[in-house]
Amino acid sequence: MLPIDPAQIDPEDIGEKQTVLEMDHEEAIEHVREVFTDAGFGIPVEFSPSELLNEKGDADRDPYYALGACNPAVADQALDASDGQLGALFPCNVVVWEEEPGRQRVYHVSIMRIARLVGMAPDDDEMADIVAKTGELVDTAFEEL
Repeated sequence: MLPIDPAQIDPEDIGEKQTVLEMDHEEAIEHVREVFTDAGFGIPVEFSPSELLNEKGDADRDPYYALGACNPAVADQALDASDGQLGALFPCNVVVWEEEPGRQRVYHVSIMRIARLVGMAPDDDEMADIVAKTGELVDTAFEEL
């Protein structure tokens, strides 16, 4: 049994953001990379789960791509505020998957909010400031998508 009821979690509680881009999958990946970089994130990690699963597991998945976004200053604060535990959730992933050719879903949840919900990070003013800062950065990026 889960310690929390997922049905009781509001998407805002986990910082859920999503949008649809009417463009080719590769074009969407490049666009998301540029927009998140312009919003203040670095993208230190990128990979295609669909390519890996299709190649290694014969999964026949549609295009799916993860971009690991990180703002180093905020990440450093989050590590300090969580006694290093929040690093287990790094980087903050933004995923792009093809719903159909020419239509890409961009999806993100806040690891900062999730860490606070599950007790990996404190529910205090310092962490609230970190959550607010990352939320502002993600909001800026999604407004530009």
